[in-house]
Amino acid sequence: MFGLLNILLVGLLAGVIAYLLGSISFSILFTKLFAHRQDIRSMGSGNAGTTNVLRSVGAKAAIFTFIFDFAKGILAVFIGRLLFTWMTTFTTIEGVGAGELVQYGAYIAGFCCAIGHIFPIFFGFKGGKGVLTSWAIIALIDWRAFVLVIIVFIIVFLCSKIVSLASICAGSSFPIFTLILNTYDYIHQSSAAGSTTLFYVIFSVAIAALQASILVYKHRANIQRLRAGEEKKITVKKKG
Repeated sequence: MFGLLNILLVGLLAGVIAYLLGSISFSILFTKLFAHRQDIRSMGSGNAGTTNVLRSVGAKAAIFTFIFDFAKGILAVFIGRLLFTWMTTFTTIEGVGAGELVQYGAYIAGFCCAIGHIFPIFFGFKGGKGVLTSWAIIALIDWRAFVLVIIVFIIVFLCSKIVSLASICAGSSFPIFTLILNTYDYIHQSSAAGSTTLFYVIFSVAIAALQASILVYKHRANIQRLRAGEEKKITVKKKG
C-alpha cells in the first residue's frame, strides 16, 4: 500500500511538472516575437502549431517553434523518468521491475505534457494540436514506435501533401504499434526497460490510445474539411 501511494504521489508530481512545461506555447511566443506581437491563434487556421506558423509567419518562426516544442516533450519525459528512477531507490512493487516503473513515469509525464500543449494554462487553455510534442514523447518512450509512426506520416503526406491527414493517420497508428511492440516484449520478455507485465501492456496502450483520441479530436475541423474536399495542402509563407 505504501509503495502504491508513493507511485501515485510521484506520478502526480511528474504530471503537474510536465503539464506546466507543456503549457509553454512556443508557437504563440515566437509568433509574437517575429510577427510584431500578433497572436498565432488569430492568424491563418487559428491553430497554435508549427504548420500554421509556417504558413502565416514564415520559416524562421516555424523552425524555432519546431525545435522548442519537440524539446519540451523530450524534457517532460526525461523529468518523468528521473522522478520515477529516484522513487525506485526507496520503493519496490512486487512483480514490477524498476525499469517498468520508470517507463510508467515516462508515459505519465509525456501524456500530461501533451495535454498541457493542447490546453495550456498560461494561454487560456487554447493551444496547439500536440502533434510535434507527441512525436518527441513517442521517440523517447519507444524509438521503434516513433520510427513506424514517422513512416506512416511520411507515406500519407507524400501521397496527399496534407499535413493534417498525415498527422491523423500517424497519431491513430501510435496505439496500434504500441500494442504490437509491447505484446511482443511481453511474450519474449526482451524489453529494454526490463521484463514486461501484462498490466504494463494494458497501461501503455491505454495511454497511447487516449493521447491519439485527443489528437484526432483536436483535428475534428480538419476532418470535416477533408470530407468536404476543402483541406488545404502545405504551403510556405515566403517572407518572415
